[in-house]
Amino acid sequence: MLTICQLLDMPKRAAADAPPGPGKVSRSVSGKAPERPAEDEMGEFEDAWEDEIDDSDQDEAQGDVMEVDDEVMPPIEESDEKPRAPNVFIPGLHTLGKDEVLEPDDSVYIMRHTMNTNWPCLSFDVLRDDEGDQRQRFPASACIVAGTQADTPSNNKLTVFKMTQLHKTQKDGESDDSDNDDEDDEDNLDEDAVLDYRSVPHSGGVNRVRAQPLSPGQPLPAPSRPYYVASWAETGKVHIWDVRPLIYALDTPGGGVDKERTEKPRYTVDTHGRAEGFAMDWAASDTGALRLLTGDIHSKIYLTTSTPTGFTTQKTPFTSHTSSVEDIQWSPSEATVFASCSSDQSVRMWDVRSKGRQNVAGIEKAHSSDVNVISWNRSTAYLLISGGDEGGIKVWDLRNVKKRGTTAPDPTPVASFTWHRAPITSVEWHPTEDSIFAASGADDQVTLWDLAVEQDDEETGAMDDTPESGQDIPPQLLFVHQGQKDVKEVHWHPQIPGTVISTARDGFNVFKTISV
Repeated sequence: MLTICQLLDMPKRAAADAPPGPGKVSRSVSGKAPERPAEDEMGEFEDAWEDEIDDSDQDEAQGDVMEVDDEVMPPIEESDEKPRAPNVFIPGLHTLGKDEVLEPDDSVYIMRHTMNTNWPCLSFDVLRDDEGDQRQRFPASACIVAGTQADTPSNNKLTVFKMTQLHKTQKDGESDDSDNDDEDDEDNLDEDAVLDYRSVPHSGGVNRVRAQPLSPGQPLPAPSRPYYVASWAETGKVHIWDVRPLIYALDTPGGGVDKERTEKPRYTVDTHGRAEGFAMDWAASDTGALRLLTGDIHSKIYLTTSTPTGFTTQKTPFTSHTSSVEDIQWSPSEATVFASCSSDQSVRMWDVRSKGRQNVAGIEKAHSSDVNVISWNRSTAYLLISGGDEGGIKVWDLRNVKKRGTTAPDPTPVASFTWHRAPITSVEWHPTEDSIFAASGADDQVTLWDLAVEQDDEETGAMDDTPESGQDIPPQLLFVHQGQKDVKEVHWHPQIPGTVISTARDGFNVFKTISV
């Protein structure tokens, strides 16, 4: 089991010591890019170690003269006393003081970068690339697609971001023991990350973004072939875009964007009317056809399927929920089965072949309030995780879910956690480790969990002094990442093991911890 310093990464310090926030720049790093008009600005990476020296301080330093006595000064004795360790901040146990802010402990991060955007991107998805799977070397690179929530509908965009030069996180005063010191030294250079992007206009704010699935090892589609991304708009429309030309422009120096393929959606789902939604998920079938499920706030779910000439949406919806459909997940093992969750507190299982478009099984009272998000385990297909508005996270064994029409009681979750103190906004299983998942909440936390960890009484001494009014720390809780405001979504990078990307109202974080 991990120690408390590995679990929690945010000590606290005085707010006056906080580094100044960087200004907005376009396609820049650490505020060093040329200035451009505000309407062209999109994002930047923060440089947490950029040194700033005040000119007045420098002048004073040069003007000071040290006076030395004729007598020899006695040597200053070195103290063996170690510097005081920073205070570890534990959510639920500690409260920040008036003049305190959280500061990350970079000794528990292998990599940590922050990206600011001009407008909040409350949903995104990771785009696969051709740089290989199971990547371990640094600097790393990643490509994501996101949609904005701008001040006016006309200012919104769908954007593909390419992040490169993602170096390991600097650890001041620490040496990295390795067989190849030169290689490690090169990897550990915490140089500025580079951010580039390409955007297309988007009508209305973007509630959710999902990219078409590509199997592990499957290459990126050729530049002449489409790579589809779906966006759920606040206007009630679901747009399907081809972002492959945007990726090509980012990968090719001097490459332009084929506007005929990108300026307008390739297809728009309008069967939801004016009802907006959030639930959306892609699936690929054995025949190669793409299938997209979309659920709206009026409890309806529609199926859109690709055809040789484009896309088509079935007019008859799936209707069993009695309130807003919040999330949808296709089964990783059965091509016709999917799950959904709703603000009616239920999780339901469906088969697209069933008559009447009704669910075939479900959990009527999965949570005590709205069920916001679900994730289906890709490695162990009978495990599904759900996150509720009350802050609870539950893991379900789908082999115990009752069939529709039976009077059997709802199953009991195989695991349940109440660490978060605000609504759960995102959950996602690790792409290859079937016991590990990530979650985010409106309490500004991103948490990493491992169901395989069990309580070890001999290693719990660090937690014995927990205040009586405090919150017990589950042994399965590996890591708590903080520092963002109003975290909305979290995803694992499928090609860089252990790397997590999260988005919030104040931008993106890209990080890899020592815990996963």
